Amino acid sequence: MNAPLWTPSAARIDGAVVTRFRSCVNARRQLQLADYAALEAWSLDHPADFWFELARFSNTRADWGDGPPLEHGERMPGARWFPTARLNFAGNLLRHRDEHTALIFVNERGTRREISRRALYDEVARVAHGLRALGVGAGDRVAGFMPNLPETIVAMLAATSLGAIWSSCSPDFGVNGVLDRFGQITPKVLFTADGYFYAGKTLDSLAPMAQVAPKLPGLLQVIVVPYVHDTPDIGALPNAVHYRDFGRAGAPLAFEQLPFDHPLYILYSSGTTGKPKCIVHGAGGTLLQHQKEHLLHVDLRPDDRLFYFTTCGWMMWNWLATGLASGAALVLYEGSPFHPGPRVLWDMVAAERVAIFGASAKYLAALDKAGFEPASEVDLTALRAVLSTGSPLLPETYDFVFRAIRRDLQLSSISGGTDIVSCFCLGSPVLPVRRGEIQCRGLGMRTEVFDDGGRRVIGARGELVCAAPFPSMPVGFWNDADGRRYHDAYFSRYPNIWHHGDDALETEHGGFIIYGRSDAVLNPGGVRIGTAEIYRQVEQLPEVLESLAIGQQWQGDVRVVLFVHLRDGVALDDALRTRIRETIRRNTTPRHVPAKVIAVPDLPRTLSGKLVELAVRNVVHGKPVLNRDALANPAALEYFRDLPELAD
Repeated sequence: MNAPLWTPSAARIDGAVVTRFRSCVNARRQLQLADYAALEAWSLDHPADFWFELARFSNTRADWGDGPPLEHGERMPGARWFPTARLNFAGNLLRHRDEHTALIFVNERGTRREISRRALYDEVARVAHGLRALGVGAGDRVAGFMPNLPETIVAMLAATSLGAIWSSCSPDFGVNGVLDRFGQITPKVLFTADGYFYAGKTLDSLAPMAQVAPKLPGLLQVIVVPYVHDTPDIGALPNAVHYRDFGRAGAPLAFEQLPFDHPLYILYSSGTTGKPKCIVHGAGGTLLQHQKEHLLHVDLRPDDRLFYFTTCGWMMWNWLATGLASGAALVLYEGSPFHPGPRVLWDMVAAERVAIFGASAKYLAALDKAGFEPASEVDLTALRAVLSTGSPLLPETYDFVFRAIRRDLQLSSISGGTDIVSCFCLGSPVLPVRRGEIQCRGLGMRTEVFDDGGRRVIGARGELVCAAPFPSMPVGFWNDADGRRYHDAYFSRYPNIWHHGDDALETEHGGFIIYGRSDAVLNPGGVRIGTAEIYRQVEQLPEVLESLAIGQQWQGDVRVVLFVHLRDGVALDDALRTRIRETIRRNTTPRHVPAKVIAVPDLPRTLSGKLVELAVRNVVHGKPVLNRDALANPAALEYFRDLPELAD
């Protein structure tokens, strides 16, 4: 039995937003939902009622029309949520227009800016006026090649107030990576900063934009945001204008009222197997799903300060931005989370009284490796929750968080992704936290685990699926008129069921364990092994910074090969190899023990920081890696080519 590491107090349960929501549902629907489990069951059995009540509870601003909340609820894809509703995404995020704080910006150099809700509204109005003057309207694309600045939030809200579709890349994307994305969606307007700071370095954005802009047909204007310089030189950029000169101060702001599923965002798949898929998300589904997660799962309150360490190229930026709708102040950080040292984010958390802190699982593991314990260094009394995503949160990292950050804390590992701009399973402020487990499925999300025959299994590993429609399913893929690529991506394995591609297990108490991507599962001797099971053991060793495992085709079977990135000054000798293998064997099974353990100077990862097991596997087997520009460090792939250690 996996005993809880943390159990919420009765007072915390009674005061949680989700408890108040349950009481409202009981009163309005004349129900007797006695606890969270009953609420979850009702949300799954009556999804249209659940999402309607969530919209009402969250004070979503919309004209709902006369139609039902859900049409064709038996179809996936094909279900239509709130088919007669009309709303505006930006209008919901900008509903608060007072002197309370909306945005706090901090960077690695110690720069700090604070922007009120009223000032944010006025700035959005100014920029929206400039976009409207260029002819930008509903369905046009506006793109951002931007650091995580307040101006990025402003540009997104200005574009979406007009019904334009926002799409962004972070400035660490190379020229080809940007063209692979923006070249497919042909934006009318592009926002870029002049540069950015990272790990003590000053990096330029205008030179790559000078290469990108001429190759984007239909691009009318480039707006340059000063960040590195007060007045950047924009002479090399075609049709460029300084941000401060764009739009008109004091202009009125009107919010175009559009259908519930009107396109809001275009997000991108990693693109490691070809050009990235352009995933189109709708305004209403994104808004409702994020508000549900913020209010009912994260327990976000008005005037809370919400932080997630993210770039504008990761869906967690989009998720963070919606926090404005709940009245929270967003804390934006730009730079390295370890510059000038591991305490940089935690000094910010203490100074800004952050209530909800989010980061990748890799960041939390790296913080543990660095030996930094925030609880002994800074005041974290305002902190109520730590969120983690990007990869499975290892059980040992659960121990670290409760030991080194705070004991009385909701630790929420969350899992979903770019595909749904939200989560399939995540946390709850009223449920226990168990070591190595995600607390629960999302309310209104029929998240389950299927075996190969399409049967639900509990307590056994299989494929993570969603067995019923939900509002934040993509509108579709860009340039996929017949929907075939969209269908093939998610619905080809189990008809009428969303197949997400994660190797997962549902526990008997309703939690979930994610072992990694199912396409990266290792099968030595036909036994299913998730790579995260190996990483969990190896990365406990102080000598190992990070590891990556693949299955190598070998003599008619598959053998496990483990690559390790070691600390500076550490050599992979026979003694360390033996310790690695013994640690894996002792804590897993003999099948998990790698046939080969090989040290490499770096491990390749996507621009959002995820390790790319499939790309390494292709290199090892002499197959091409189709889109190296999707990688943050493509040169690292060369370490895996023609390794003599893999020839015997």
